[in-house]
Amino acid sequence: MISIISIVFVLIFTLDKTTIEVVREIKPGYVIAALLIHLFSFFIWGLRIKSMASALGHEIDLKTSIEMVISGTFVAALTPSSIGGEPLRIHLLRQRNMPVGQATAVILGERVLDALLILLAVPFSLYFLRGVLSDPRTDTVIILGEVLSIIVFALMIYATMKPRFIKLVINCLMKWIGRFSGKKIGDKLQKLSGSIDREIDEFHSSINVFLTEGRKGLYYGLIFTVIYWIVEFSSLPVTLMGLNQAPSVLISFAVQVLLMIIIVMPLTPGASGVAELAAISLFSIFVPASILGITVAAWRAFTFYTNIIAGGFVSFKLLKDTDLVKKYLNQSQSET
Repeated sequence: MISIISIVFVLIFTLDKTTIEVVREIKPGYVIAALLIHLFSFFIWGLRIKSMASALGHEIDLKTSIEMVISGTFVAALTPSSIGGEPLRIHLLRQRNMPVGQATAVILGERVLDALLILLAVPFSLYFLRGVLSDPRTDTVIILGEVLSIIVFALMIYATMKPRFIKLVINCLMKWIGRFSGKKIGDKLQKLSGSIDREIDEFHSSINVFLTEGRKGLYYGLIFTVIYWIVEFSSLPVTLMGLNQAPSVLISFAVQVLLMIIIVMPLTPGASGVAELAAISLFSIFVPASILGITVAAWRAFTFYTNIIAGGFVSFKLLKDTDLVKKYLNQSQSET
């Protein structure tokens, strides 16, 4: 609802006679191509999960890995900073008999690759956009977003290199909670703490595998990460071509890199509202004002609403296939 309301406001303030003329002359082929490009990015993402899981000795078929990706995007669209997708993909990998530690290594590994690529691309984006970003508020938001991304990236690296500190923090937290929860719950928390310790060790050993004999999986992961973001960023310029524009691909990519930095800030579920307002400011650099609202709406429809719709269907399928739901359905049928 936040996202829809934001887009409505954007359209209200940008629609004019020129917009109506552009919509009449829209090229449906390019619009469909932009949607297909975004859907193709799911395929590339699935290949990344498959290759990184294979490096740890777990073979997952491509169809299953793509289902994990699509269902993960559904949860990510409903959680601040899109953080909900990672735990779900870890859980789905665990259902394929992969230890939690190894599953965490795969999913956090791909997130590290994403963060590394985006952070490395930011200086180049700022170089291409030098002299264009005249709004100091936009500069401030981008700087804050990049600082937050660097902090999160540094914490992930630190957790990888120093698992003992993470285990110490978790153990202290469990003991502190146990003091106020009674002996019975305290004993359960102690057992949980031991399980978490083992999974952290498994995660650390999995990272070591990625850095040693599993380097092939890491290399493939990096290659697929680059391809994924090229494909994902290509949807916007193709959309603009459907609106009879001739966008600069480099400027379009540079703007989207900065937009990713802003979206990562955990303000609203799926960055709703934040993404739309940031897109208005950044897209105005190379998109005419008359079609700015249409462009933002189309971009959000392809990269956000599509994830919710497709992810909702796939998530329902995965939920339907779980043992818990099957048991419930069987009980309902027997009672009938």
